[in-house]
Amino acid sequence: MSNIAYLSLGSNLGDRMHYLKNAIQALDGHPNIKVLAASSVYETDPVGYTDQGKFLNMAVKIETSLVAQELLETCLEIEKSLGRVREIKWGPRTIDLDILLYNNENIETDRLVIPHPRMNERLFVLIPILEIDPFLKIPTIDKPLIDLFEQIPNKEGVRLWKQINGEDVYALFGS
Repeated sequence: MSNIAYLSLGSNLGDRMHYLKNAIQALDGHPNIKVLAASSVYETDPVGYTDQGKFLNMAVKIETSLVAQELLETCLEIEKSLGRVREIKWGPRTIDLDILLYNNENIETDRLVIPHPRMNERLFVLIPILEIDPFLKIPTIDKPLIDLFEQIPNKEGVRLWKQINGEDVYALFGS
């Protein structure tokens, strides 16, 4: 496995923690994916379509032998297996898996844009990913993510919900 990717996970329907846990287990259980690190879980206010419940959000760093398009298909399959239904853009969901970064590549197809658009503007993405790697850079922007985070004026709407202890990435997801 030679590719490094960062994913954002979110859920705001049902047992939100259950969906995050099952998504991580599905990723790590895939023969071509290894979860290397997971952030703490944050409760966040909805963005875009705001007439819905609060989200639980987190980020993971993975290693994979899948190419970016195959990783996207795997993420979509995991979402579907966990009951994701797409009815309203940015609407309520059991689970959402977004590829934020894939190596240092810039990818733009009809179905996939990497780096993920708007990731540098969204606290619910920046805070968890910065927890995993505070020196991470977006390939299209010549600044570390921490600098972009510090430039966002309003830092409200993201609250620590459950913290990873730092020693065992799976402490949060133990069986």
